[in-house]
Amino acid sequence: MSEQDNKNGHLVIIGGHEDRTREMAILKRFVELSGGAGANIVVITAASTVADEMWSIYDEAFGSLGVDKRSHLEVTSRQDANSEDFVRLVDDATGIFMTGGDQKRLLALLGGSALDSAMHAALKLRGATIGGTSAGASAMSGHMLATGRVELHPEKGSVNLGAGLGFLHRVVIDQHFSERQRLSRLLSVVAQNPYLQGIGIDEDTALVVDIGSGIEVLGQGAVTIVDGRTMITNVADIKDRDTPELIDVRLHLLPAGSSYRLPAGDAEPGRGLPLPLLDFLENVTKRNPLS
Repeated sequence: MSEQDNKNGHLVIIGGHEDRTREMAILKRFVELSGGAGANIVVITAASTVADEMWSIYDEAFGSLGVDKRSHLEVTSRQDANSEDFVRLVDDATGIFMTGGDQKRLLALLGGSALDSAMHAALKLRGATIGGTSAGASAMSGHMLATGRVELHPEKGSVNLGAGLGFLHRVVIDQHFSERQRLSRLLSVVAQNPYLQGIGIDEDTALVVDIGSGIEVLGQGAVTIVDGRTMITNVADIKDRDTPELIDVRLHLLPAGSSYRLPAGDAEPGRGLPLPLLDFLENVTKRNPLS
């Protein structure tokens, strides 16, 4: 039985600039979860304005990993995103990969389309694997970081959220995290939206979500989780561009190699699952209904 036969489905959420030419540990894991050498992988370049260049990079990478069935979905319009031919390719795919670029462009082309619905069905009904890097990573959550400046300190009003594709809910994802010093930006999001947990993913690093089961971190960096649900803040009372007080914000750092599973059945979390992470895992691995 291949790993793709696990009908839970997987998300491979990559912080950008993953290794595409040498060991390719993250892309190799994506291929394994998609069915190995027998995988049928489609690459969606909707976020990019240099689609042919992006496709060439991933075509070569997945080919070198032994995947023979690989296709390019060059989505340049809403008509493309509702194309029966493109939907059919996703319906047959075991792995669906979204490249980097601009997440606003990606959502403007894909959001609410037939292709969007087909991707949800592939994940939740067939157990396909969906991967995304950089912009493709940010677009995976229901709330997407659309615009935001990187400041020395968190600032009220410095970030704006938009609707994402909704494979995960109650989180917001930022990428190129440590390399571009984006902790203050993620704190700004959580300060104004304590309902959401912030996920920051470093370059050449991936958060792999096994739907209904657990998570693992791959690559060279770390995943940062910012949880402000119990925080005390004055953000509602200050002016735009002011720095809020943020008291009792929780921060978790999961370096590459971290792996946590939800307890099976009625079992209580054991030594392998710290209680502060239990709610996060239950949230990101939740089987959401089809959108």
